[in-house]
Amino acid sequence: MPSILQILWFVLVAVLFSGFFFLEGFDFGIGMSLKTVAKNEAEQDALINSIGPHWDGNEVWLITAGGAMFAAIPYWYASLFSGFYLVLFVILLGLIYRGVSFEFREQMLTNKYRNLWTTIAAVSSFIVPFMFGLMFTDVVRGMPMNATGDMSATFFDYVNIFSIVGGVALALLSYMHGLNYMRLKLVDGPLVERAKKQLKFLYPTLLLGEVAFAITLYFNTDFFTKKPIITLILLVVIVGLTLLAWYTNGTNHQFITFFALGFAIITVVVLLLTGLYPRVMVATNPAHSILLKNATSTPYTLKWMTGIAFTAVPIVLAYQGWSFWVFRKRIQVAGEK
Repeated sequence: MPSILQILWFVLVAVLFSGFFFLEGFDFGIGMSLKTVAKNEAEQDALINSIGPHWDGNEVWLITAGGAMFAAIPYWYASLFSGFYLVLFVILLGLIYRGVSFEFREQMLTNKYRNLWTTIAAVSSFIVPFMFGLMFTDVVRGMPMNATGDMSATFFDYVNIFSIVGGVALALLSYMHGLNYMRLKLVDGPLVERAKKQLKFLYPTLLLGEVAFAITLYFNTDFFTKKPIITLILLVVIVGLTLLAWYTNGTNHQFITFFALGFAIITVVVLLLTGLYPRVMVATNPAHSILLKNATSTPYTLKWMTGIAFTAVPIVLAYQGWSFWVFRKRIQVAGEK
């Protein structure tokens, strides 16, 4: 059995990834909506301004999650980052291009190149959550690994029905999360109305996707055989939160809608990591799966890191909360009244 500190750091990594997908999720959604909802440059400017003070800070959660894995659970970090090197390379390129696209777009003097960088921002905002969804579903499905955690995977080990469903599901959740954030952050107008109309169509699509995810989860993992009760409970919570978001979409309770779908994203992360525990990497040969109890740093290292984490994390949370409070004012699309 893993020790208390080992379990604590597994939970902390889960919290960091949950925070990343909740906060950066709506950033990805806003990025995608630059091409799917916005109809002109003024609307695109308003959307970028809505996440301008926050998107780079939200990415810190991913950096911290990777750093926590490196320091606290190094064998997990080594196997995941080496085995999924190309997937993570594409994710890194997506994050880089999305970040610079916002800056380069502002510097372009012609509409042709401004539109090019807007398109790059939208495409990269889709690629990143899709690839993350693909990677994490592959992790819980199981990959061909040897006893030392080295992978020898083929293309179809990475790209398969289950991983594609996972990638599309996370990208769709992020997109809808961004549309809900748009309704919170922008002053009501044509742009917000288009987002609201899209959501009416997307909620039933998402529910069908969640059913597809549950079915593929059943056939591709051992979640339902090893942890059937908690798996079913978390799947019901995901569907329930989605229904709540759908029900409140047509009302003025934007906060409820936003947080309901945001917590659905967090519940997906909890579902995957709960099913993964006490493993950190699943191998197609169960004897080669990497267990949490064998993957962490020494107790002395974990003890010191715990003290640092419980000192630094509250400061980060306080700063981000203050940032959202300072920039809480709604944004008006230029030219609208």
